[in-house]
Amino acid sequence: MNKNVILTCAVSGGHNNQGKHPDYPITPEHIARDCIDAGKAGAAIAHIHVRDPETGMRSGELALFREVVERIRDSGSDILINLTTSEGARFSPGEDNAAIGGPGTTLIQPLERLKHIEALLPDICTLDVGTFNFGETIFVNTPSHLRTMAKRIQELGVKPEIEVFEPGHIMFAKTLVNEGLIDGDPMFQLCLGIPHASPATAEILSVMKNLLPNNANWSAFGISRFEFNIVAMAASQGGNCRVGLEDNLYLNKGEFAGNLQLVERAVRIIREVGREPATAAETAERLGIDR
Repeated sequence: MNKNVILTCAVSGGHNNQGKHPDYPITPEHIARDCIDAGKAGAAIAHIHVRDPETGMRSGELALFREVVERIRDSGSDILINLTTSEGARFSPGEDNAAIGGPGTTLIQPLERLKHIEALLPDICTLDVGTFNFGETIFVNTPSHLRTMAKRIQELGVKPEIEVFEPGHIMFAKTLVNEGLIDGDPMFQLCLGIPHASPATAEILSVMKNLLPNNANWSAFGISRFEFNIVAMAASQGGNCRVGLEDNLYLNKGEFAGNLQLVERAVRIIREVGREPATAAETAERLGIDR
């Protein structure tokens, strides 16, 4: 077991739950500041979504991603930048014609989902390798779209973080690996507790971990009240961890958290199980990222 734990902070997310928190990161300045602070507190990776500063709604605008990335890079922070590619994957059947997207549909072509990756070349970007019911919409990632995205990410030299929400997603990810579309040791994120997907339990964590390739670097997170339980489970089983306001709004029941506080608590848990948070430099070396 590697002693050092790669800790990711998911600072904002793509859920439109900003109205539930009094100080949710919405503007590029706020998102970048939280990423920088998370790095100082022990996070090695910042997982980044962006939002429309006027409405607070999730966005895929390149200009917003660019501002966040440039602010982090200009600050001198060495935290690894992980940009989402999930925007443009939601489908909701129309009421009159189920074949036509209704409210909540954002579907775009796979390479359009990578425009900000091509422009900004982050250290890491997500690759969500499966379709499932995500709240009241369908999160759509078809095999052909995923192959197209994986190939382009590979050509760009960006490390894909393979996000899996169900055991079957791991099986398709292994297909991508076997087809040569994923370079080096694959990086997996086990996403647990999302409604209508895998629950955040010790049993499902064990099942999914045991399905991973032997050479995988793996991390796990649980949403809401399960966040710190999964930190402890993953860290104690040799895995890596993720926390952040994307996944959980509270430090304690009724007490709103900030990203910095969530990272600080995760670091304490990691140390309580006898491990240490990995630095950004150690993380880049382990993941095969040339900076």
